[in-house]
Amino acid sequence: MALSARLLTLRHSPILLQLPPYLSALCILIGIAWLSILPLNEYSRQTYVSENAILPGQVHTYFGGSEHNVFRAYRQEVYQISQWSEEDRLAALGNVMQEIGLRVAAQPYRFTVAGEEVNGTNVYGLLQGPRADATEAMVLMAAWRNFEGKINYSGVALALTLARYFKRWSIWSKDIILLIPMDSTYGPEAWVSAYHSTTSEVTTTRNISSLPIKAGALQAAVALDYPVGPWGHRFDKLDILYDGINGALPNLDLLNTAVAVASGQMGIGCSIHGMLSHSDSYRDRLTTLAKGVVTQSAGQATGPHSAFVPYHVDAITLKTVGDGWHDEMSLGRTTESLFRSINNLLEHLHQSFFFYILLNANRFASIGNYLPAAMLLAGSFTVTALALWVQSGQVPVEPTAKIAGTGSEEQEPKLEVVKVGEDIALVPAATTKAAEREMLLPTAVVLAVHLAGFVPLYCLNSLHREYLPLALQAVTATSLILPAFTSTALTRQFKTSTQQIQIMQSFSLLLLGATLSTLATLNFSLAFVIGVLASPLSFIRPLPKATDLPFLRSANKQYLYNVDVAISFVSALLHAALSPPVVLCALCWYFGHDVEGVLVEMAKGWAAQGVYTSFVVWAVWWPAWVVGGIVMVSGAVGGAGRQ
Repeated sequence: MALSARLLTLRHSPILLQLPPYLSALCILIGIAWLSILPLNEYSRQTYVSENAILPGQVHTYFGGSEHNVFRAYRQEVYQISQWSEEDRLAALGNVMQEIGLRVAAQPYRFTVAGEEVNGTNVYGLLQGPRADATEAMVLMAAWRNFEGKINYSGVALALTLARYFKRWSIWSKDIILLIPMDSTYGPEAWVSAYHSTTSEVTTTRNISSLPIKAGALQAAVALDYPVGPWGHRFDKLDILYDGINGALPNLDLLNTAVAVASGQMGIGCSIHGMLSHSDSYRDRLTTLAKGVVTQSAGQATGPHSAFVPYHVDAITLKTVGDGWHDEMSLGRTTESLFRSINNLLEHLHQSFFFYILLNANRFASIGNYLPAAMLLAGSFTVTALALWVQSGQVPVEPTAKIAGTGSEEQEPKLEVVKVGEDIALVPAATTKAAEREMLLPTAVVLAVHLAGFVPLYCLNSLHREYLPLALQAVTATSLILPAFTSTALTRQFKTSTQQIQIMQSFSLLLLGATLSTLATLNFSLAFVIGVLASPLSFIRPLPKATDLPFLRSANKQYLYNVDVAISFVSALLHAALSPPVVLCALCWYFGHDVEGVLVEMAKGWAAQGVYTSFVVWAVWWPAWVVGGIVMVSGAVGGAGRQ
């Protein structure tokens, strides 16, 4: 009976309602710390090839010898046609593919990005496998210009040389498609979207021409990025790019096969995210992990392969980096062995991981190890939301008695009789009582703020590029004013109560937590980054008045007024520093990127590739931040004083 009585006593204890902020902070700290322990050996593992049929590096490669002369001839020809007009260049590339013996086709496309028209034409050829039944195909890709805008001289020449070399072999059980897009972003996106769409879908929804020639289901795609001039240049390592659009990842077996072939068979070192001097220390692993999280959270294309991954086509880019002793023949033999491994597949890659974080080229953390980090951050918002919901349904009980004979204003301690099983216990009476919740106004405000998020989403993805910085400035100014204006309007027009403010914040945080927990299963990095940046929203409360602080009640009015002004100014400054546009500008400054360039890239991803990072920022994070500002300002304008 004593234990039951103690539990009933805790039911009315105010300590329980004081725990949620600490629980929320604990979830945030554990979530961040969780990610920091992943580089340890106990929480990560060595990579391995799950699909035994791939047999990486088990064949002898024959690319070399006379093919070196063919490559140099093609490289010189690529350099010559780079001086020609685009129309003549496309015709020359088509003629080279026809001479090789491929079925050649071209695909024009047009995108509208940031108010500008982007035009281009993809040239591709089909090599029909002697043993293929036109049901499966592999893609060998070399963009005319790589992701940095440099002409991919050696990459295009090597792709043409490999296509000519592959044509002579009768071992192919899959068709091989040689694709040369004009750039590394729009061209691959136009081609792969047309490949997986019907003619009506392509011409109706986007300005992309249908493909006159198609093969079977795409099994994998490998892009070559080797942008050296016609005189050649040796490289040190291969940097393997694997991030797809919206954080989608190719099957880990494809990366493991590329690493096994390059490092194990050819002796070429492999790097991830540009970490050329990886020492496999904890610090280097953590740095690689952080770079992967940042790249994946951005959701943008990192190479010509990125457009293929959302279509469930496993794709990577082999990028030459550094200055070493490896030449184009080493890269050619690596590509040959990789294609022969893919050719061994009897079905689509499926046995290995599709969700992972690489710590180096040979070590990774699986989804079961890293997913709790994002879930804990999302859970911190849910904990606070539930606590606010409970608080909104309770109001203090009015005092009804005084301590007899003393005349004191203190309330007399009350007890209530509670039956516990067969016994009766006296426990302290509740100091609060249930109250009916007024949910119409809070629901309308939260819904309106989330709908308002589509305004900056539209402006920053649709205006001409020269107006994007001005639009961001306007969004920033509006964002800083909107919470105070909305809170003042709600106070004067609707006389918002403390309960309505609590319900409003509860709904906002509950929606934020549910969205991030769902997003974590699709793009862990984006959910984690947004969760960290938005974590202070769990601790925002209406600003207190100076007269509400016990140690200031005896101060004079002028001093109290100055304290109120100081509290409001500091709180507004901290809240403004956490706003999405300010954080975006701060990140651009930290990473050394131009704000206009970042805005153009975001508009490019939204319009051309369906990147939803902008949607998460402006339709999920920004509304939660605005509601947090409304809650904070409500105390300063006196809107949270009515129960």
